[in-house]
Amino acid sequence: MERIKATPRNNWQKVVENIGFGFHTTDVPYWDESAYYTFTMAEVESLETATAKLWELCLGAVQHVIDNKLYPLFKIPESYIPYIEKTWNDDHPAIFGRFDLCYKNGKIKMLEFNADTPTSLYEAGIVQWFWLQDFDKTKDQFNSIHEKLIAYWKYLKPYLNSGVVHFTCQKETLEDLTNVEYMRDCAIQAGLETKLVFIDDIGWDDDTNEFVDIENQPIKNIFKLYPWEWLAHEQFGDNILLDVNQAYWIEPAWKMLLSNKAILPILWQLYPESEYLLPSFFTDNGMADYVKKPILSREGANIAIIKHYGTVELTTGEYGEEGFIYQQLFELPDFDDNYPVIGSWVIGQEPAGMGIREAKSLITNNTSRFVPHLIG
Repeated sequence: MERIKATPRNNWQKVVENIGFGFHTTDVPYWDESAYYTFTMAEVESLETATAKLWELCLGAVQHVIDNKLYPLFKIPESYIPYIEKTWNDDHPAIFGRFDLCYKNGKIKMLEFNADTPTSLYEAGIVQWFWLQDFDKTKDQFNSIHEKLIAYWKYLKPYLNSGVVHFTCQKETLEDLTNVEYMRDCAIQAGLETKLVFIDDIGWDDDTNEFVDIENQPIKNIFKLYPWEWLAHEQFGDNILLDVNQAYWIEPAWKMLLSNKAILPILWQLYPESEYLLPSFFTDNGMADYVKKPILSREGANIAIIKHYGTVELTTGEYGEEGFIYQQLFELPDFDDNYPVIGSWVIGQEPAGMGIREAKSLITNNTSRFVPHLIG
């Protein structure tokens, strides 16, 4: 794994906008093609193997949590427990997730799993692929995201409720909308009938006990980019438990367990021999070097990095009320003060590709840059 400086394409902003990538820059560049990461095929195969194994371990951990009723560790409302178990036991459709990995000195360690509402899908599947075609089309990427999404929607089609698949996110969230519309496009290419409805516009019919879209049509399948932990604490979410159509919500409610960082100590307890897991606990366990993470948090908020019992990095935010986990520190590799995290995608139960986010600090946050990669 190497970081190579590169010359951005002429008028690259216009180039990426032409393929529907409108959030490439905020106050600082988000998409950054002034550098790229290069991997050997052996390194890519190692990442692929790690992703497949971690997915297997995660499924085992979900079964363990359900079998042993460990929901209090996850601060999940009791009213949702039967529904979580139903979506697991009935094998409700799940499409994707993104493992955040540290790859350093030949070792791969899982930092966390974005299992419910992972973003950067469009950047990983499409934007960096088009960059590679312009940069050097003789090279390859660890990237079968697009093909696997279409193939898995085709596979799921017979298992979904009949009718339209709705796709939803909040209004005025360009990043979420781009990712949702990309996922919807893949479903269309797979032959499904789809419809976009903002979650703000979804209604509930008290007479028929069903969700309806803005045209008063019933919702029976819905892909959401909206967190389950929000839904579970809203009146809107309570109606999911009453829905006469028993709509398939994708990702399903059992993903609440994997998107919650309380799963990290569970994984370590179950599989301490795994080369891909870091020691993780519900207390600091006497560790001198560790990362303190809220069990529910997003975009690097409310995280503390402790070295030699002292705090060296700290972020603020609105998370932490539900509690924290403590994960042994495994520092990101340093490429001239750039610290990359590998987002390794699992789609349809299979490793599918990666996207790299890098920051100028050890904590990856919402201003961290997306940097493309290739197989050298």
